[in-house]
Amino acid sequence: MSGDPWTAGGTPVTYPECDPDAQTCALCSESSPLVAAYLGLCLQCIRGNPGEALAAAGRAHARARRLFDLPEQAPRSKGGVRCGLCAQECLIGEGQRGYCGLREVHGGKIQQLAGTPSRGHLHWYRDPLPTNCVADPFCGGHTQRGRHNLAVFYASCTANCLYCQNWHFREIDQSLSAGTSAARLASAARPETHCVCFFGGDPASQMGHAIAAGRLLAERGLAVCWETNGTAHQRLMDRAVEMSLCTGGCVKFDLKAHDDNLHRVLTGVSNRRTLDNLARAAARFDERPGRPLVVASTLLVPGYVDPEEVARIAGFIAGLNPMIPLVLLGFAPTFLMPDLPPTSVRHAEEAEAAALAAGLRTVRVGNRHLLSRDY
Repeated sequence: MSGDPWTAGGTPVTYPECDPDAQTCALCSESSPLVAAYLGLCLQCIRGNPGEALAAAGRAHARARRLFDLPEQAPRSKGGVRCGLCAQECLIGEGQRGYCGLREVHGGKIQQLAGTPSRGHLHWYRDPLPTNCVADPFCGGHTQRGRHNLAVFYASCTANCLYCQNWHFREIDQSLSAGTSAARLASAARPETHCVCFFGGDPASQMGHAIAAGRLLAERGLAVCWETNGTAHQRLMDRAVEMSLCTGGCVKFDLKAHDDNLHRVLTGVSNRRTLDNLARAAARFDERPGRPLVVASTLLVPGYVDPEEVARIAGFIAGLNPMIPLVLLGFAPTFLMPDLPPTSVRHAEEAEAAALAAGLRTVRVGNRHLLSRDY
């Protein structure tokens, strides 16, 4: 693909609903700058008419995944081989690929194209500290000037966010990548490397590699952190949490929405595994006083993730532990929602107030430089 999200393989891909002048809900005909033209659904209809909204969103997600030659849905082949590494629980038939695109079935057995200790589909770089990490104000790296974070970006994901802020990873053809072993990645650590953060994409799609690399880097004295949508198998997520707890790192859960229907519309997947894994991690929050083990973040998507939704997210978190910090992030128009405005100052302030009113003790608005006064 080129750098243009509307092209694939150099061939323009167009849909009538991508016209920025056609920001209209297909269900109620409301026109608004807060309706993403590609999705064609308003928040009121998503909440009030979830059946039709989910059907329409499913078609939008299928088109989006065809752009990158990914399976339109998680395979559910009768007699298929189960891949239980993430919440998708793919049943992959002979010759099929799993939802993340990294697992295929041949001869009745799953072949992992990447995500194993011997091969990760990723790129990494050294990020000087302090950095723009979601948990920066709460983590040990905040005071480590002169040192750096080993930022590990996994080029695969277990979700399909239509507003993905890092969507370009989908352009990387994993079949043409030599891959990076866990041992090779760990060898990149230097005396001045303070921590490692696994993100992406999402590490949930390559946890075998991430856990192996994290273990080796922990042995070198690095703090191990994760930034994830929380869809990994519970057993794997528990190991990630344990690793962060023991090394002084943290686990940053990206909570897209609390309402499962809204979550499915925006990301193509359910949030049930995410909320379950967050609850499991939160149960260990008090084992390390002084430095949060768990941090949550929510992207304030204009027109969709409103203060009401933030209040629901915050209420869920507060019910687990009100000391868990929540970072509200400003939205940058991109990928398949480029026609939405950046998050407004009013939106961010109302969301912050709603989260505090829901019982959280620590709420921070991040990415303030992205905020606008467009609505």
